[in-house]
Order: sequence, then structure tokens, then C-alpha cells
Amino acid sequence: MSIRTILFDLDGTLIDTNELITASFEHTFRQYDLQFSNEEILKFNGPPLIDTFNKIDVTRADEMISTYREHNIREHNKFVTAFPRVYETLEELKRRNISLGIVSTKMRHTVQMGLDLTGISKFFSTVITYDDVTHAKPHPEPVQMAMKKLDAIPEQTMMIGDNHHDIVSGQRANVQTVAVAWSLKDRSYLESFHPDYFIDDMKDILTIVGDSCA
Repeated sequence: MSIRTILFDLDGTLIDTNELITASFEHTFRQYDLQFSNEEILKFNGPPLIDTFNKIDVTRADEMISTYREHNIREHNKFVTAFPRVYETLEELKRRNISLGIVSTKMRHTVQMGLDLTGISKFFSTVITYDDVTHAKPHPEPVQMAMKKLDAIPEQTMMIGDNHHDIVSGQRANVQTVAVAWSLKDRSYLESFHPDYFIDDMKDILTIVGDSCA
């Protein structure tokens, strides 16, 4: 059955926020006299902030989140760009009448900042953020909510992301899943979650969609 709906994670998938996220964690840890290796910080990239900071220090989690977000918002426009060929690919998907949505674990304000800065906001008919759900990815709720808003069915829907949260959320919602090779996560790590596809370039999505229509 052909793909008619594609849902995207945002950070690390469509827009490059990796340096910003790392810098925001490092800034926060300096403020609280905490030390983590680059490898440890990498693992913090993906889950909701509340989950990450609760594991670090539940008594100071809210304070650390505020520190992180203040830095993240202040420095946002210095760091964030769209990944190569994102704009052209989204434009072509819309031309093919594919419904597009965002499913993110970030709060709406910062999601919208990234969409607006990179000029891709206009391509998406729905944007699901951390503010909209009871359970964030890897729970299926965000993907299911996006499908409902887009009148989509699982058999014609695809979830694309750079982290295992995206793949597992899509699998639990019974949609096809795609992992991206430009993720900071190790390829073998992502492949261990068995996405349906693994793409090396954003434009590879056009081939997948074309094949699904064959």
C-alpha cells in the first residue's frame, strides 16, 4: 500500500541542533558543578528533558531544565540549520500530495523556533510536541495523535527519525519506520531496533515513496 503520510522527528532529523543541544547541556552542567563525558552527553540527546534531568538529580531537575532552556533559546539561532536537501525534499513530497507532520519530544515554542528559522514550517499540516501528549516517544501516542489529525491510517504512514525513540514509537503505532544515517547515534545501534529503512540522504525518501506507489 502506498505511503500517503510521513511523520518526521525534528531535531537531528530535519534540522541540525546537535551542537546547540550539547552546548546547552555543557552550560547547565557547569552551572551545577557536574561533569559528564561527551559520550554520556550524547545519550541525553533525544529523551524529554524531564526524564534526563530526573535521572541526574531529581531534587534539582526543574532548576536544571530552566537553566538548559534559557541557554538553548538564547543561543538557538547561532547554531541551528536545516540538514542538506531537507527543504527540496519536503517541497517535492508536498508536490506529490503527501501529508507531512512533525512529532517531537521538545516543547512547542522551541519546535516552532526551529521550523521558522529554517523556513520549513509551511510544509507541515500538523506539529505534535511534548506539550500535546501525556506520553512522549517512544510511546505510540504522539504518532497516533499526528495520524488522527491528518486522517491517516497506519498502513499508509511512515515515521522518520534519528533516535531509537522515533523508531520504537512508530513501530508501536504500527507504521513503517525510517532511520537516518546522519544521526549522532551509531548506525549499528539504530539498526538494532530494526527500522524498515535506513537512509543515507534526505532525498532517499523520494525513492521509498516512489517504490511504495509502484
